[in-house]
Amino acid sequence: MMNITLLGTGGTMPLKNRWLSSCLIACNGHSILTDCGEGTQIALRWAGQKSKPIDVMCFTHFHADHISGLPGFLLTMSNEGRTEPLTMVGPVGLEKYVRALCLIAPNLTFDIRFIEVKEDDKEIVTENIVIYPFRVRHSIPCLGYRFELHRAGKFDKEKAIANQVPLKLWAVLQKEQTVEHEGIIYTPDMVLGEARKGLKVTYTTDTRPTPGIINNACGSDLLICEGMFAEEDKLSRAVETGHMLFREAAQIAKEAAVRRLWLTHYSPSLDKPEEGLSAAAAIFPAAECGFDGKNIELRFEE
Repeated sequence: MMNITLLGTGGTMPLKNRWLSSCLIACNGHSILTDCGEGTQIALRWAGQKSKPIDVMCFTHFHADHISGLPGFLLTMSNEGRTEPLTMVGPVGLEKYVRALCLIAPNLTFDIRFIEVKEDDKEIVTENIVIYPFRVRHSIPCLGYRFELHRAGKFDKEKAIANQVPLKLWAVLQKEQTVEHEGIIYTPDMVLGEARKGLKVTYTTDTRPTPGIINNACGSDLLICEGMFAEEDKLSRAVETGHMLFREAAQIAKEAAVRRLWLTHYSPSLDKPEEGLSAAAAIFPAAECGFDGKNIELRFEE
């Protein structure tokens, strides 16, 4: 299963009841934090979550409302005694920006590994979830992310026997581990059936609509998508600044045939996003307004 929590749903600047952009995806004791706007470490506490399980941080881009909370977050991790390395993923220039921010967060107790996404990058494998970055269209280089939890096929006893797999290796192979025995290498596909449907979450903010978003979000269990403005008269502003209207996000959700749409990254002028939801729901009925602390647990289909 995957547990998703919106920590902050604001764009540009925090409001009294809205932190800046951030999302936490947890699975089997490990977590991925996407974006780290100002106040993210406080939002994490408010949501009842912890920083220790976070193995990976993904950044969409380097505007302040998506990364300015990083120094304090890293210091909190360090002060809590973290020693495990932390992986960071983001556009080219990631290490330069993080190193600069870390001038006010010196002497961390853990190492940081940087993965800067280039055109030919395809996937990033973590402890549980495979991350697929993709490019979106904003005023500066910006990424969206597709997170997939793959699911192996069921154990197939007849297949194991047909492949002459020793009985004592069945349990190991069923856990998707390759093993060598008496000079022969046995692989999980020798005992498992076809892969089953896993879970898929797509996250994208600060962008105009692009075919790449639709392609990556296709069939997602959850699409968390930019919804900077609700009002139709803000379209020219959205185009100018590289953002979306609610209805544009809903159209993407419809074309991508996702199961759920959560709107996020609201303009500070959008005090009550739910009042503008009808425009999105008319296009995609499963559209919902995201809010700080909104949480869902996605489970495999049986």
